[in-house]
Formats: sequence, C-alpha cells, structure tokens
Amino acid sequence: MPRVPLNPDSDAGNSDLPEDDSSVERLQKVLASAGIASRRNCEEYIRDGRVTVDGETVTELGIKVDSQAQKVCVDGERIKFQKKQYFLVNKPIGVVCSNADPQGRPRVIDLLPPWHGRLFSVGRLDENSEGLLIVTNDGELAHSLAHPKFQVERVYRCIIAGTPTDETFKMLRQGLHFTEGKFRMRDVRRVKTSGKSTLVEVILTEGQNREVRRMFARVGHKVLKLRRTAFGPMKLGELEPAAYRPLSPSEVRVLKQYASSDPTGRPSWKRHEVVNPNRRRLKGVGKPRHKPAQRIPSANRGSSRGKKPRR
Repeated sequence: MPRVPLNPDSDAGNSDLPEDDSSVERLQKVLASAGIASRRNCEEYIRDGRVTVDGETVTELGIKVDSQAQKVCVDGERIKFQKKQYFLVNKPIGVVCSNADPQGRPRVIDLLPPWHGRLFSVGRLDENSEGLLIVTNDGELAHSLAHPKFQVERVYRCIIAGTPTDETFKMLRQGLHFTEGKFRMRDVRRVKTSGKSTLVEVILTEGQNREVRRMFARVGHKVLKLRRTAFGPMKLGELEPAAYRPLSPSEVRVLKQYASSDPTGRPSWKRHEVVNPNRRRLKGVGKPRHKPAQRIPSANRGSSRGKKPRR
C-alpha cells in the first residue's frame, strides 16, 4: 500500500489510494482511536512535537496517515490499537482526573486494575468534587462527549452556602463573563433549603474549569459540596464512592447514539423530574391518596335492614 505524504496540502501519491480506504485518517483521530488520549489532547501532543510518523516529527494538524502501513509513534513508542473499553466510575473527593500528576495524588485511573491498559476520563471533576465519570480508551467518543459544541448535558447536585433568590438563578441561566468567556447554566433549581445552606441542582452543557464553583462564588454563594449525578444518558445510580463498573454493550450503544445525535433533538433533563433519576416507580407509590369517606356516627346510621333507629 502506498505511503501517505506528510504534507497536508499535497495531493501527491493520493491518486493511487482508494477513496474509501478506512485506514487513512487524520493523525489526531488515529491517536485518539488508539486510546492515547482524547482528540483534543492528541492535538496538543502533535503541536508539542511528541508524535512522529515513519521517524519524522509532525507538528501540523490535519495530516492524514495510514495507520496500517505507516509507523506512528508517541514519545518514541509505537502506538498499538487496543480493544475499546468503557467504564462508569464514582470519583471520590481527593482523587484527580489527570493521568499524570506531579504532586503524586491518587488518580481516577488508579481506581481501576492496571490490566485494563491505558485509559482516561471523559470530562473532569476537580479534586474536591465527586460523582460520575466515564473512563475509556475511545478517544473519538471522548471528543464527542466532552467538546462544548456537542452540548452534552451534565447534571450536578450542589450544597451551597446561603439561600439564593430567583433573581440569582436567572443571572446564572443568562450567563456570567469570565476570562475564558461567558459561562452559563442550562438550568438551575432549588431542591431544598436546610438551615443556612441550600441544595440545588445544576445542568451544564460545557465543562469549563471549576465552572460551577466559580459561577456560584460570583453571585455570593460558596459551593460546600458538589456531586455529578448524570452525564448525557448515563446516571450514577447506587454505585459506591471509588467503585467502578463496565458499561454494558447496550449502554455503550446508547452513549454513542447520544453523542452522534443532533443536540437540539435530544431529551433534556430540564424537561424531566430529576430529583432521583434512578428511582423506579413502584406499584402504588406516587399516586394521590384519597381520604376515606367520613363515617357516620352509629347513632345516626340505619340498621342492617336499612331502618332508622327508634328515638
């Protein structure tokens, strides 16, 4: 099979390749498919000069390579294609999402046995946050779920200091300006108030750095506890902290269908009750109670034959 030239603007040599050759793909997509990292991080690897193709360092994006015929290396090590794996993890507080932490803190990938190979988390939760994370080696899916343009909804439960007003919630929905741009919440609502703190539910469609905490701090409410309960169609359920479970084939199929669908046509958490998205309705539960008919005093009731008692 002919080699694909490294010059992304050159068509030389491409005339001999079949147009439907599935092995010829953009370099960052090949890296992501091999489970190196998400596509965004793979693009950074290329820019940083960490990737070589047939021994030649590549720093430009958009280059197409033949993963079956060309030798692609990252940091001098040839990439190997792994079986796609998908896990749901309940990240506890004190664990970081980064695969390389200079401070030596416990990592999310340390919660899974090492024989699963190279994995990374989709989206991030800061060290002091907990809850649902999807961990995989499928870089293409990770890109579709994490990139802001795909509008994947994330649901959070937060305990915040103080009692926010309806006007505060309106400001958060409209958005606030930060250095990185405008942050906004798809929806936010009060669940309950207890003493000097309030439990709220937040829906986001972007994963900016410490977005929820920074937005609440801007409007005068410190986040005391933050927990992600849902990511797209995936729900945390009863999974214990620091525990993980593999996604079933049907769950992976639903997740991929969700990621590839039009964001405007997806069912939104905003239009559904999300107090406990995993609770199954039991027979007889949640139905309105009817007060029993008021009993008539025995002195005013008729006998079994329907006759009125004598006075």
